[in-house]
Amino acid sequence: MPQITVAEAAGVGLDGRERPTEDVVMVLPDAVVVLDGATATRDDLPSGGAYAIELGAQLVARLTAAPELPLVKHLAGAIRAVARGNGYTPGNSPSSTVAVVRWTDDEVEALVLADTPVVVFTDDGYEVVEDTRLADLPREARATTASVDRLRNRDGGFWVAEALPSAAAQAVHRTWRRDRVRAALIATDGVTCGVDRYGLFDWATARVMASEHGPQVLLDAVRAAERGDRDGVRWPRRKAHDDQALAYLDFTDPA
Repeated sequence: MPQITVAEAAGVGLDGRERPTEDVVMVLPDAVVVLDGATATRDDLPSGGAYAIELGAQLVARLTAAPELPLVKHLAGAIRAVARGNGYTPGNSPSSTVAVVRWTDDEVEALVLADTPVVVFTDDGYEVVEDTRLADLPREARATTASVDRLRNRDGGFWVAEALPSAAAQAVHRTWRRDRVRAALIATDGVTCGVDRYGLFDWATARVMASEHGPQVLLDAVRAAERGDRDGVRWPRRKAHDDQALAYLDFTDPA
């Protein structure tokens, strides 16, 4: 088992008030699962955080009971179970991103659905496993919550865990030989913004920071940048601070 360290911090809601984090990290003996529940914009639905916790629990149960089955199959089953158990239907359900890293003695694999990437480091550099379909939508398509909702889980839009099990098949999946992998990072967008929006560090630097000082240092760097731009002038954003979750897996130093 790799050495695994995790850092988490709650952000604020759309109203700027503090509330519990909607990011979820679950660590298994042979996998790490990270989910980022979408902030609810409807009062008649549970929070994205509550959905992420339930979906993560379903996913962990399946990974534990049948480790030989494909990640996509496990994710589809977890989405189906949560939807049926709560009466959710497409378009009337909370949602969440999903990122999973799983390993055996022979290989390491990563699955990503929506914008929680996995970064895998090898002797040749690093590979970012990411799902950019939401970010790639035209600006006007992302202008309002209603316009985004219309494009959820459909071709030409973007895919996320919600109430449609077939969305799992749209996840990005990669596999590496175990002996090639040195480390991996899994991060929600409250951390990845330090790379792709704020330009505070690149992924190679992020690995060094997490390895030498622990993953919390990355979260702190993002927060410091945001405190210097409280009104979102330099980096326009919906919330002053998003939830943050980061898992660092060191495959060179088995626990």
